[in-house]
Amino acid sequence: MITLPLTNPDDPELEPYWSLRRPQEHWRRRIFIAEGRLVVESLLRSSCRIRSVLTTPQWLARVGYLLEGRPEQVKVFVAEKKAIQTIIGFSYHAGLLALAECPPDPPLEELLKRSPSPRTWVALDELSHAENVGVIVRNAAALGAQAVLVGETSCSPYLRRAVRNSLGGVFCVPILHTAYLAETLRLLHDQHGFRIVGADANKLVPLHQYAFAKDLCLVFGHEDLGLSEDVQRFCQDFVTIPMGPGLDSINVACASAIFLHEIRRQRAGTQSR
Repeated sequence: MITLPLTNPDDPELEPYWSLRRPQEHWRRRIFIAEGRLVVESLLRSSCRIRSVLTTPQWLARVGYLLEGRPEQVKVFVAEKKAIQTIIGFSYHAGLLALAECPPDPPLEELLKRSPSPRTWVALDELSHAENVGVIVRNAAALGAQAVLVGETSCSPYLRRAVRNSLGGVFCVPILHTAYLAETLRLLHDQHGFRIVGADANKLVPLHQYAFAKDLCLVFGHEDLGLSEDVQRFCQDFVTIPMGPGLDSINVACASAIFLHEIRRQRAGTQSR
């Protein structure tokens, strides 16, 4: 850890913190910003390579032991909260941020070796809201999924708001960005025996009547449009959560928790309480 009192807010090394509202630019550079205590502490415990931290003296006193334990030398820029808010460009902030590199995606074969059967994987097809992606990744990590596949037109879990909403879940479950999600799903089914299950509000098979296969990949689609036609072609089954009168669906991130809980319940052979 190299501690640097902030004397020059125009320091070029602070440039990623100036552009928090341009997360796609960060993604193209394969970097991301973590913010807030839970997320930054999870990052500091992870294997991601950390470039720098921007924080207050008070927060440094709380997380310094984690920084000391890092394998790389992390530059820590220390300033008062008001100065940090000036750098990032908006007033609401806890005063603890970190800049890190997106980890390389694991090859599909490695993911298969790392997740023995019974497997529960999650795939994201055209998800457009980073907040939903972050919550789904958190649900996947918390409820026993072994991998998250990210379609080529879906938000990355490493966008800032996704990282924030995952509350550290993004560092707990392997993530693979696919060049063509439909083809990856076909390979999982044809070559590795996965059952591809689409979560679809408009289908007739209710969740409580569906028996999940031993190895499966659960696919969630766009918040408004649902699953793309390409992905639907490679789903063997479509399952829905029955709704009460007047509504036809719930938020996709909420739905992911319900699906994953039911899969875990079936895996354990117990009844919900």
